[in-house]
Amino acid sequence: MMTSDGFNAPAPCEENLLLAIDVGNTNITFGVFDGEKIEHQWRIHTNRVKTSDEYGIELKQILMHFGYARNCIKDVIISSVVPDLVYQMTAMSVRYLKKKPMIVGSHTKTGINIKVDNPKELGSDRVVNAVGAYALYGGPVLIIDLGTAIKHDVVTAKGEYLGGTIAPGIGIAMDALFSRTSKLPKIELSKPEHVIGRNTIEAMRSGIVNGYLGLIDHLTLEVIQELTSRGMERPKVVATGGFSSLIISSSSFVDVVNRDLTLQGLRIVYERTIKSEKNG
Repeated sequence: MMTSDGFNAPAPCEENLLLAIDVGNTNITFGVFDGEKIEHQWRIHTNRVKTSDEYGIELKQILMHFGYARNCIKDVIISSVVPDLVYQMTAMSVRYLKKKPMIVGSHTKTGINIKVDNPKELGSDRVVNAVGAYALYGGPVLIIDLGTAIKHDVVTAKGEYLGGTIAPGIGIAMDALFSRTSKLPKIELSKPEHVIGRNTIEAMRSGIVNGYLGLIDHLTLEVIQELTSRGMERPKVVATGGFSSLIISSSSFVDVVNRDLTLQGLRIVYERTIKSEKNG
């Protein structure tokens, strides 16, 4: 049923939904879970100067659009790679949902054994992706996240996070081409029909899409070869992130594309934390 202002009328509900929030450098992704099922998700642009009230009003409007009253949300979990926005997201949750959120950090018990030199410097998004991929697909698993940065992350069969790689993301490359050159336009990214572009836009699309496919596949091959040289089996390769569907469709190595991996990882971290607290 629609209200007079075009929103779905909030349906009566019990507190049974989890709101997972992934704060990235480019976008903030929200996911509403009913148990293990993600009911709705949406993205908004990351804005470091936006206030908690602005985020809260926007959240309230989107929840209304999907037909949820705020009392449908039982809990909130947040992963953020933007330290400045942790306060805004927390304040938004407390004021507009009446929930103190769970913040994923170095203190969080995730079930993944972090084996890097300094676990505290590891981005929470990488940890959450590792948790989600290992829980859903087992190990060894190699996660490729195509976000603001392109990251490879490795988890062993024993659930040990070994580390990975970080490279500039596709959006960064596109912005650099536009801002650092005089004549190259800002383009909409899509899969090129040919490698050899017959005009500037086709050439840029080919260079970016095919170039990044080459970067991703080369790094993936190198990671797989390094793991197998240590006597490990070939990992399952899981891709996620905003550009995963566009780039990865032509990859020689990717086994699974799961664009919801980070949100699913947040759900799993939440459930493990709650279970741990109940067990003392």
